[in-house]
Amino acid sequence: MTDTAANWQPLFNSLWQQYLAVTPSALPIHELLRQQAANGQIVNDHIALRTFNLAPVNLAQLAAPFEALGYRAAGDYQFIAKKLQAKHFEHPDPLAPKVFISELLVDQFSPWLQQQVSHLIAQLPEDFTASPNWVSAGRPWSIDKETYQQLIAESEYAGWLAAWGYRANHFTVSINQLNNNPPLASINDQLLQVGYSLNTAGGLIKGSPAELLEQSSTLADRVACEFSDGKAEIASCFYEFAKRYPQSNGELYSGFVAASADKIFESTHQAK
Repeated sequence: MTDTAANWQPLFNSLWQQYLAVTPSALPIHELLRQQAANGQIVNDHIALRTFNLAPVNLAQLAAPFEALGYRAAGDYQFIAKKLQAKHFEHPDPLAPKVFISELLVDQFSPWLQQQVSHLIAQLPEDFTASPNWVSAGRPWSIDKETYQQLIAESEYAGWLAAWGYRANHFTVSINQLNNNPPLASINDQLLQVGYSLNTAGGLIKGSPAELLEQSSTLADRVACEFSDGKAEIASCFYEFAKRYPQSNGELYSGFVAASADKIFESTHQAK
């Protein structure tokens, strides 16, 4: 492993602590599954971040701090109905989590939504993206509850991002690294028996062995979010579980399946 390869850990530790602060279910789930990990350590398959396709916070800009740590683009994805595009990034260090970054195609929405997003971006400090730590800056703008609700009505993604800002919206347990590489269905059963709510959009398990990737996730926790006109309890972040299958060359598939990822996005939907 190169010196650069080890440098990804502090950023992910920061993102993990930020994630735990608004995802109260994550740590008990982590501990439950850590007991089933071969070496007592959960391997994080990937994280996901959201942004708008506007300067200075577009996908390329959000990817830059990760690329500075050695990450490279490894896949492109389109989500036509949700008006999103995304890329995923991989690191030479096999222990480094993959990074999935999506951006909202703001120009495809109503003039009102475009105006509101432009207003949010206009509030950013001039040097906001100068530090790599902006990827975990949280919400760098002010927004009121009514504007948030109106954004949600047009685009759940836009409303979530406007409320929570820059953070990992989920971490992902690598099921392959648990003892005996269990079926994903058995992990889901464990979580349901304990009382966690799972995302059923597209089925409890999205994907299949034939697609070389199976995914499932909890529904986002609901926690208090501070708006400019007071607090409101809204959907925050969620925990995902991924099981990968070998390709013809014997190596585990490392990409993503757009149809499955489309349903994972719905883990943060307010109606859930």
